[in-house]
Order: sequence, then C-alpha cells, then structure tokens
Amino acid sequence: MVDHLAQSNALPALTPEDIAALTTLRHDLHRHPELSGQETETAARICAALSGTVPDEVLTGLGGHGIAALYGGTEAGPTVLLRCELDALPIEELSDSAHRSTIPGKGHLCGHDGHMAILMGVARHLSRNRPQKGQVILLFQPAEEDGSGAAKVLEDPNFSALSIDYALSLHNMPGIPLGHVALEEGPANCASCGLEIRLSGRTAHASQPETGTPPTPAIAALISALTALSNPTPEDPTDFALATITHIRVGEPAFGVAPGDGTLWVTLRSLTDAGMDHLCQEAEAAVETLAKAHGLTATLGYHDHFRACRNDPEATAALDRAIRRLGLPKEPGHLPMRASEDFGRFADISKSAMFLLGSGTDSPALHNPDYDFPDALIPIGTSVFMAALDDLLRLPTP
Repeated sequence: MVDHLAQSNALPALTPEDIAALTTLRHDLHRHPELSGQETETAARICAALSGTVPDEVLTGLGGHGIAALYGGTEAGPTVLLRCELDALPIEELSDSAHRSTIPGKGHLCGHDGHMAILMGVARHLSRNRPQKGQVILLFQPAEEDGSGAAKVLEDPNFSALSIDYALSLHNMPGIPLGHVALEEGPANCASCGLEIRLSGRTAHASQPETGTPPTPAIAALISALTALSNPTPEDPTDFALATITHIRVGEPAFGVAPGDGTLWVTLRSLTDAGMDHLCQEAEAAVETLAKAHGLTATLGYHDHFRACRNDPEATAALDRAIRRLGLPKEPGHLPMRASEDFGRFADISKSAMFLLGSGTDSPALHNPDYDFPDALIPIGTSVFMAALDDLLRLPTP
C-alpha cells in the first residue's frame, strides 16, 4: 500500500496523464535495454521525451551517450543536478511481462528504466513550474554498471564547464517496503574494483608436468591469500574489506597438456577510497610474492573501478527534509551498502547524496533475471526530487 505517499504542501503533482505517459516510457525503455557504452537508442528515446518539456538547453553525447537537460530560474541561485542511469545489464530476462526485454541476453534488471522515468517526471514538472532561482540539471548518465560513465561525463568539456552545487540521486531497493526510503549521512556505497591477474609459466606434457612451470599451485595459494584480505565485520566499520574470487581459468581444455598460464579475477571492495588503495596494494603484494615463489610472470589489470559514495551533510539534510515533508516512512539499517554505485565521483564537484527507495519486501533482488521496477515508484521518486528542489530553489505555488 502506498496511500501514505500522497503529495502535499502545495507541491505540483503528476497528473494521471503524466503517470500514464511515464509508465508507457518506462515499459518502452524496458523492452529495449542497451549495455554500458551502447545506449544509442535509449538516449534517442530520452531526447525525444525531453523535447516536450522545453528545457533551456540539452547537452548530448556526454561521456558517450549521456544527456543533460537544463532548466533555469529567473533569479541567481544554486545549481542542483539530479542524476539517473541509461544502461541495462548483460542478463537474460526471465519474465512473462508484456513489456519484457525484446533483446536476448540483455535486460533492465536493476531498475534504471524506472530511474529514467522518475527524472522524466521531474522534467514534466519543470516544464510547468520552473524554479524561482538557480538551475536544475537532469543528467541521464551512461555506463553506470561498469563504473566508467561518471568519470567520462565529468571529463567531458561540455559537462565540466557547468558549475554544480548539489548532486542528488536515488536507487530502487528490493527488501525495503514499497515506497519507504533509506537515507543516512556519511558512507552510502562501497568502493570496488576488479583485479585481473594473469600468470605466465611454461606448458608441459601431461605425463611430465614437472618439466613445465604450471600456474595452478600459485592460483590455489592466491585464492587463499586474497580472500584472507577480507575483513567483513571489523570493529571500526571504515576498515571493512572484502575480496571475492569471481573467475578462474587455467590452460586450455586439453587432457594431454599441463597448463602454462592462468587467469584469476578478484573483486576488491572497501568502504572508503583510502581503504581501496590499501587493499589493492595488499593484493598486488600477494600476487608478486606468490608469482615469484612459483617462477611465474604476473601481469595485473584493473577494471570496473567504482569510487566510494558518501552522503554530504547538507545534501542529505535537503533530501531528509523532502522525505519528511512528504511523510514517507524511513527504514534504518540499509546504509552503507556493500554494493557499489557510480555516483561517488560527483562528490568531487558538488555536495552529493543518494537515497534508497523501497521496491518491496517480496521483490526479486536487483540483477535477478525476473526483477522489474515497480511502476508505483515513479510518482513517489518524482515527488521526493521535486520536494528537494523546492527546498533548495523554491518552486512557484501551483
């Protein structure tokens, strides 16, 4: 039930026509998922939908396929960025929904389609209720899922020329009651990165493995050494660390050859960026020691680097005032999250904060093949953002 989520205090409301259009847009985006860095058609759909909201300016091609729509007030004031994500996942959707993915092996199974619909709801509001002061920027960010999009957007000259005071975002979250929120000042999401370890030795005949230099003993030792770096329940939460083995490959699939090379992937996770730097140093030292001990050459590569997300006090307070104004129930104990989010980098240029919006306690988990964003969250998420904008910029009374 979401009866407690009625909009109040003279905030502009989504009309039934708005909600129908946003739901249709969400379903259309869901049917046509695109992976990180490939969001060409998704960006085109967003641009088409934005055109009816008459933004002052639309920036396209940001960091790849990113889009920013700018809505200015009549008086000087702060600039507030609201951010959502364009990309989907390389996961086959298992659903009998009428709007299920039409693209094999790809699906909007993290709810980014719903996040886009929410920001489009804000765009519809702003087309009718411009802020009295300052400026609103709606950012549709590419390549969130692999951690590369935010950095590319921030490096884009067309975006870096903008001056941003606040950056706000949300993520839907199964396990939290539908329409309830989680918001805390301080750490919100872990930093993480993928470390790819390649070990090179020398092959041998399977009957004489002692004549080669196999990577298998080193990989076995590395599995133990790397996972031992984990500190999942530290006395000081900022010391949290987790090393998860995600992929192993040794040699070629041949019974007559003892392998001479191998690959090991491990995902490293820490609550802070400084902790991530330390964890990477420890992992590299373990690899160097064990590779040398087994006569192997080691090559390292880093992928999917996510910065830690930390909620700024002022930005968090603005969201909290919005949530309390709307009477939304808050759920403690869900932050910080072990999962990573490509939003932490926006703290480099602004006061940033993210809140979680409950998708329901019976919902499949994010990245499950049957996950589907609840349409009921579209007006709720839109209302929170509009209340925060009213708090920071003041919106005209409808």
